Amino acid sequence: MGLRIYGVLRSRATRPVWLAKELGLPFERVPVIQAYRLERPDAPDAPLNTASPAFRAVNPNGLVPTIDDDGFVLHESLAITLYLACKHGGPLAPRDACETGLMTMWSLWAATRCEPHALTILQRLPASAKDHDPAAARAAVDALREPFGVLDAALRDGGGFAVGARFTVADINLAEVFRYAQPASGLFDANPHVQRWLAACQARPAFREMMAERETEPL
Repeated sequence: MGLRIYGVLRSRATRPVWLAKELGLPFERVPVIQAYRLERPDAPDAPLNTASPAFRAVNPNGLVPTIDDDGFVLHESLAITLYLACKHGGPLAPRDACETGLMTMWSLWAATRCEPHALTILQRLPASAKDHDPAAARAAVDALREPFGVLDAALRDGGGFAVGARFTVADINLAEVFRYAQPASGLFDANPHVQRWLAACQARPAFREMMAERETEPL
C-alpha cells in the first residue's frame, strides 16, 4: 500500500506533503476537502470530504490530514511529520533524544503559542479577506510580537535554523505556522532572522513544488 496522505493542500496537509517531498518518499494523496467548504457535504454527488462516511472510517475526528502508512493510521499534522522524519531518518530527523525533545518542543510551541494568532492574521488582516476585521488582526499581531522575538533570538543563536543548525522537520512545522502570519509584514521586518529563515524555507524546491500544486486547488 505504501504511504497515503489524506487531505487537500488548502489545509494542514501541506505539512506532511512538504516533508514527504523533502524526503523523496513516494506517496498517494487522497484529496479530502473540509466539509465546511461545501454547501451540501452530504449530497450524493459531493466530493470526498471530512464528513463523508468513507473518510470518517479512516479518521473519526473528521479532520485532515491523516496518513495510512502501510496500515499504520495516524492523525494530527505535527505528529505525522515528526513520525515520518523519525521513521526515515536523514538530516531532517533528530540525531538523539535531545534533538527529539527540541523538535517536539518547537512544534508544540508553534501550534499552541503562535498558530491561533497567525490564523487570525491570515483570515482577518487582508482587505480582500471575507472576514476582514482590522481590530482582531491588530490584536493578533500584538500577541505575536513576543513569540516572533523568541524565535528570532533562537535562530540568531542557533545557526539560522530551529534545531541543530540545519534544516529539519522542526523548521517545516514552524514555517507552515509562520506562513499564516505573512500578511503582517511588520512582524517580519522587526525580526530579520525570522524573515531570512522563512524565505530560505520557502525557497526550497520541495516547498515550491507543494505550493505550486496547492495553487491548482479551488479556493
